[in-house]
Amino acid sequence: MSIILSILDQSPVGEGEQGEQAVRNTVRLAEAAEKLGYHRFWVSEHHNSSQLAGSAPEALIGYLLAKTSTLKIGSGGVMLQHYSPYKVAEIFHVLASLAPNRVDLGVGKAPGGLNLSTQALQEDFKPGHTDFSQKLLDLKAYLDSDEQTENLKATPIPSVVPQMFLLGGSAESAELAAKLGISFVFAYFINGEEAALKEARDAFDKHNLEGANNKFLLALTVAVAEDEEKALSYIKHKESVKISFSDGRKLNVGSVEDAKELVKDANKADYYIKIQKAGYIAGTKVTVSKNMIELSRVYDIDEFIVLSPIVDIEEKISSFRLLKEALDTEHNFNKKNNDEVSV
Repeated sequence: MSIILSILDQSPVGEGEQGEQAVRNTVRLAEAAEKLGYHRFWVSEHHNSSQLAGSAPEALIGYLLAKTSTLKIGSGGVMLQHYSPYKVAEIFHVLASLAPNRVDLGVGKAPGGLNLSTQALQEDFKPGHTDFSQKLLDLKAYLDSDEQTENLKATPIPSVVPQMFLLGGSAESAELAAKLGISFVFAYFINGEEAALKEARDAFDKHNLEGANNKFLLALTVAVAEDEEKALSYIKHKESVKISFSDGRKLNVGSVEDAKELVKDANKADYYIKIQKAGYIAGTKVTVSKNMIELSRVYDIDEFIVLSPIVDIEEKISSFRLLKEALDTEHNFNKKNNDEVSV
């Protein structure tokens, strides 16, 4: 089985840099990714952050589409809880009309920020607004021309609708995606517990609709360098923090400090904070190739969405070049062996 490689970039802000430089670096990386032969290039949504400049994927996607010609460009993802599904469908239909068959719509359940930014994004929402599952169902209907009503359509209707993905780190999210016939991306870079990955894979397979053309993808952090020590030096965060609330909500944040900030006004009985392993692979081409192929084999994954922990743009591009070389070499080696056996 050949492995498809794609990229998720969060526009990290380097020391001494401004956010605008981080966004420009994302554009450079997308251009390099296309030349290297990557399949997709996604950008994320984070709010009120001094470390990550990617706050509006819908805006950045349009620019990236114009700067590339073959790469699939998408969101990783749009934080749907903040927005009208109808408006999201309109935006991505416009993008898909400008670049047919090149636009992906990845959707996330998380807020993409802490309390202040969430309040600012949702200041016009009424109490008890539509839950996420219903919003996701509505969005899917607006994107599907066969499901749109006679009087309400998310125009313009593109010749090829955006491909839709749900991003998550749990079996519940995988099950929801499967039941709706949506491709699922397991956020292994946030929840690197293999038990959780196995549960999500099993849930997706169990509930997947017969004949559905959706996939299970894995998003993980990868750093590749000429030696193991340098590659491992790029991995600054080997853990993430999960907050489970008594009302069923679950949120992943980057640090214990962020978790404490988010729950500072909550009663201690209303939440539980858990530190969990973050999923990453770091090393030389040989090491990384071996570990990714093993993940692919065990969990039946043919596409990885790769997030780089490297901030320096030149070193980041070098890491992605080495990764592509590693997996291409492995694929060509296996293909040659299979061809020799079949002769």
